[in-house]
Amino acid sequence: MEQLDPLSSLSPAELRLLIRQEDYRIRSTTGLANGYQQANVVILPSHLAKDFEAFCRSNPAPLPLLYGSQSGETSCPPLAKQADIRTDISQYCVYQEGRLVETVSSLQNYITQPSSRTASEQPVCQWSDMVCFYLGCSFGFEGRLKKAGVPVRNVEQGRNVSMYRTSVPCIPTGVFSCPLVVSMRPIPAGLLDTAVEVTHIKPQAHGAPLHIGDPALLGIQDLSRPDYGERVELQPGDVSVFWACGVTAIEAILSSKPSLAFSHSPGCMFLTDLPDSASSSPITSVELNPDLTPLCFLVSHNPLFYSLASKKAVAKIRQLETIIGEDPGERGIRALFLQDELLRSCLALSHSSSVAITTGFPTHYMHSPPDETDGPPGAIAIATMLLSLGKQVTLVTDRRALEMNQAIINEAVRTGVLKTTIPLVTFEDTGPDSALHFLCHHGDPSKPRYDHLVAIERSGRAEDGNYYNMRGVNIKHLVDPIDDLFIAAKDIAGITTTGIGDGGNELGMGKVKEKVKSLMPNGNLIACVVPADYAITAGVSNWGGYAVACGLYLLHTCPSHQRYLKKGLGLENASPQEQLQDWTANLPSVDKEESILSTLVHFGIRSGKTAHLAMEVDGLTFHPTHSDIITRLVEITVGSATCNP
Repeated sequence: MEQLDPLSSLSPAELRLLIRQEDYRIRSTTGLANGYQQANVVILPSHLAKDFEAFCRSNPAPLPLLYGSQSGETSCPPLAKQADIRTDISQYCVYQEGRLVETVSSLQNYITQPSSRTASEQPVCQWSDMVCFYLGCSFGFEGRLKKAGVPVRNVEQGRNVSMYRTSVPCIPTGVFSCPLVVSMRPIPAGLLDTAVEVTHIKPQAHGAPLHIGDPALLGIQDLSRPDYGERVELQPGDVSVFWACGVTAIEAILSSKPSLAFSHSPGCMFLTDLPDSASSSPITSVELNPDLTPLCFLVSHNPLFYSLASKKAVAKIRQLETIIGEDPGERGIRALFLQDELLRSCLALSHSSSVAITTGFPTHYMHSPPDETDGPPGAIAIATMLLSLGKQVTLVTDRRALEMNQAIINEAVRTGVLKTTIPLVTFEDTGPDSALHFLCHHGDPSKPRYDHLVAIERSGRAEDGNYYNMRGVNIKHLVDPIDDLFIAAKDIAGITTTGIGDGGNELGMGKVKEKVKSLMPNGNLIACVVPADYAITAGVSNWGGYAVACGLYLLHTCPSHQRYLKKGLGLENASPQEQLQDWTANLPSVDKEESILSTLVHFGIRSGKTAHLAMEVDGLTFHPTHSDIITRLVEITVGSATCNP
């Protein structure tokens, strides 16, 4: 139960006076000075000041610089009146050569003038040679969270906030390099969007969260043992939410090993006179633009992981999803639609590092090759964008089609559709652990080789173990058991799966199998029973692949998502122009998709619905149907780039 504290109604100036008098009641400042900003404080020798300021600029989320003093300055006029940094923090940390040597309630004993230096064992500093840095603190948004109806568990439990050293390295600058430190607050799952929105508008108090979900993804092994602060208990339904923390500055002191330095003690902040309203801080138009407010989406259950994207980027991806749901072939695909499957798949892919993509539907069993023109173009479009974003990509195919698909990849590289060749592999069922060994290094589920599997227009296993085309013909003899990879991935933490289909018999559509059985022709027979985490349905599966590529572009040009992806580290400028140009060049285009379709036709691959050896997919000619869809998808995508969605 939250404890009532008579100190909580006092102003920052009144509280600073009590702190200066060493009032025993004030230890942690969490829950105090509600409505005002609090600050982390670091005091360094002046020769380190330039490097440390640059370090803050390079790592803005953990180290939002409110004020940097002049050498020897004890006050901070922009932040507080009549303040003295030597006495106005309840507990200071003292460091010598990168070691914490003691905590004190005042720095007076460490300060001397040149004429009064002694040979005392206690080191002293000439204050005129020291520079103070005041950094924003997340305590400054706790009052706002409470006002918005979000419980602040550490305040409720009368404890300091929990703070953890992560495995995420900050961007090194000069002599400073250290791991990112985060604070954790348990937030009810239903209030995550509220917590994100409230804190997003407070970049000077660390802004929106940097991670939501499993702490192990940050290298935090045990929440019950914080590196700083106190343990805060999660309540049923709570999710661990992590914000960048100014205690990162303490880690910077420890790693740079100055002869003498000081900081606040974690949780014992400097109380400023600055109101915590958005207007009190130099916030840019980016932060104030309501379209850039992040929204929170569950991406993975195992491990638990949420991601963020701006309202504008989300709206654009939903537009893409609407376009690919059009059904000119009148196959009834809208009946299988699930809202935001495209968005969630793109978010998961954005966080991935190694992706395996599979395609191939040998519907024309009477022809050689039996494959259709739907699938490979979409797979290549996804692969092209993933490669542009720096991901590792592997294509998985049937043994019977290995040579042909390698030739198609080579031709795509030659014609510029693909920027580089992609590894092409096959999967064979050689025993009960075949899938595990394929997916994980040495068959160890804690060491997955891939973190995302994508199937696009890939034959999917039906309830009876066979594989059927839409006419109900069994084509199992032409299909390798790649479904086993998706089944095995369900039990491997860290591997997410996506299936893209347009009829319900494709790998991954098991997520909507009941709809397929009841609503699609031959549904009871053909329905794939192997689910994917995300089932993207489209009028033509290739369109789903194009939309994934476009969605990834939108996320990587979204400041809110990029900040989350990079943990708030690195300069907050937009992506370099050359990088943006490369991403744009690797989007789907009418010319590239016409080129790859022409290549498929050259290799004897036919349209799925008609078996025509022509420039068509699923019975729909490339011009005008497919070219129009591609044009509209790219217009939505690139048209918003200059606005940074």
